[in-house]
Amino acid sequence: MTYLCFYPFRRAYTAATYENSSYWDVDFKILMITAQVIGFAVSKGIGIKFVSELGPAQRSKSLWIIACISWVCYGLFALTPAPYSLVFIFLASLPLGMVYGILLGYLEGRTITELLVATLTASFIVGSGFAKSIGKWVMIHWEVSEITMPFVASGCMLLPFAGFVWALSFIPPPTDEDQRIRSIRQPMDAQARRSFIKDFGLSLAIFVISYVLLTTFREFRDNFAPEIWAALGRGSQIALYTQTEIPIAIFVLFLMIALRWVKNNYRAFWLIELWMLGGGVLIGLSTWLFERQLISAEWWLVLLGLGVYVAYAMCNSLYFERMIAAFQRKGTIGFLITYADYYAYFGSVLVLLYKNYFQPKIAYLDFFIRLSYTISSLYILLVCISMYLLSVKYKKEVHDIT
Repeated sequence: MTYLCFYPFRRAYTAATYENSSYWDVDFKILMITAQVIGFAVSKGIGIKFVSELGPAQRSKSLWIIACISWVCYGLFALTPAPYSLVFIFLASLPLGMVYGILLGYLEGRTITELLVATLTASFIVGSGFAKSIGKWVMIHWEVSEITMPFVASGCMLLPFAGFVWALSFIPPPTDEDQRIRSIRQPMDAQARRSFIKDFGLSLAIFVISYVLLTTFREFRDNFAPEIWAALGRGSQIALYTQTEIPIAIFVLFLMIALRWVKNNYRAFWLIELWMLGGGVLIGLSTWLFERQLISAEWWLVLLGLGVYVAYAMCNSLYFERMIAAFQRKGTIGFLITYADYYAYFGSVLVLLYKNYFQPKIAYLDFFIRLSYTISSLYILLVCISMYLLSVKYKKEVHDIT
């Protein structure tokens, strides 16, 4: 619920289209998304140090400060003439990129981490649609302008967010049994971070590249959902953004929970990699079926979203949770996911710029279809290579121990 209430801070503005507004030959919405993505990328860079070194006692206070800073910046965005207002989109995003990594600190390193992270993942799957629905609702029923909407929509969530953050402070730390089974999770200084990255070298680099591709695709899908649905003739249905994400969230939720009963950490890690691979296949397969009119537009976007979020949910947190446990390393998944996100958001910027400058006349729907095939193919290839390298590393380490 904390993360669900956080999402309007991040995504509500994407419910608007900002039509007939452009600067420097770039659509204003693309400029807004670019400003936010750059803010997130910089935030992840800061978060590599901040999140990995943050102690449990500082988490709740940090989350509350982050929400307040973001909300004030959206207010300044509404008051400042465009395009100068883009500065405040960047500043609003600067702290938001650290929220997910901080939240994972409450949940990781436990025998029930899969269950906890599954509920968190379900909230961010539904969260994107929920944020757009909130944004649309305040524009239609309160007659709020597109420029003011982000401030009002996020303001609606400020008190609920604060209440749930307060509740988080009562979560107990991992037990001794948790630490024995899943390894000790402790803050990582600069030396520990460098050592971990060096230890996994090429396999970690390949994973990060595949994660960049997947995050880029997810960001494009979420940011331009109104344009894609409009091209499919469904643009006026407000609840559609949330309704299509609910079955995805439920399926991914149960898939992640099922991992709880896989006690062997390496076996669970291998299953996670397989499900990531399956998600990549589903992205390309569902698009192929839609183009040949074998499934409807609704089924296409549900199945494609399922492929995206099966892969994204697995590699977003559980991948690192079981990786640390399987290879018996000391560290935090908050550091690792923040490290991967740092590169991922810069990838999103490149896709936006490519769409605007090299494919300006192609419709969002057509561009999205082409992007689906490209991402699916490359992601499948990279995951296969990463699986092989990590399998070799694990067998070598087991052999050396023996």
